[in-house]
Amino acid sequence: MVSASSVKALAESLRPLTRNPSQAAIFCDIDGTLAPIVARPEDSRVREEVAALLSRLGSRYAMVACVSGRSVAEARLLVGVDAIAYVGSHGAEVLRAGAEQPELVEAFASWEGAVRDFVKERELGLLGIRLEDKGPIKALHWRGSPDEPAAETVLQGVAREAVAAGLDIHWGRKVLEVRPPVPVDKGRGIRSLMNAGPVRAALYGGDDVTDLDAFDALDNLTAEGRLDAAVRVGVRSAEGPEAIVSRADVVVEGVPGFNEVLIALAEAG
Repeated sequence: MVSASSVKALAESLRPLTRNPSQAAIFCDIDGTLAPIVARPEDSRVREEVAALLSRLGSRYAMVACVSGRSVAEARLLVGVDAIAYVGSHGAEVLRAGAEQPELVEAFASWEGAVRDFVKERELGLLGIRLEDKGPIKALHWRGSPDEPAAETVLQGVAREAVAAGLDIHWGRKVLEVRPPVPVDKGRGIRSLMNAGPVRAALYGGDDVTDLDAFDALDNLTAEGRLDAAVRVGVRSAEGPEAIVSRADVVVEGVPGFNEVLIALAEAG
């Protein structure tokens, strides 16, 4: 593991990508990586200077993509850069750079009504639990609830009911997602993008449990000989899983730390 505490150490860690940008890909999570985690997801913002960096990287590297649990449309609006790729809904949607419409896993979309009806039947507003509508995915946030431990306990019960109803669940940073029972994850989305380009080195940066699937994808692509090198960047946070740090090749401190990674990638000679 390399700590990104010095410019020299960081530059050396990124050399598998910077030595040949035309065959390198940069993938990154949004919330908690490009933008700080906030109480209400709709209040999240990617700073203009970060968007400008992504645009610069997109013109230099073979592939740049933002990978999110949000829908592709919401992710692109949040980041504000049209000339890069997006993976949305935890891999269920893939929008290639320059495309107008995302590719969607049809089986995933067909479950949207069932997930919506399941969540609609539960009275959660009194506990301060907020619903984030991600299309086929419904996210239930308890960050900022008047009694966060009580809200989390209630959502543990909701999770058991969702599984009993044949749905999938996923826990994140003070959020429970109720999902269709269709296998999708960020790693699958990355694999889909990788099928289109001559990429031999790739970087992924993330801060949460769902980003470990992307780490797995890079590991597997390397083992299969599809990649010559992979760099996993763990964005450390008080709420993030320990595995994000323990499995990372480079560890940075929060959103500002990952911004330094983007700067290093953009300015490498």
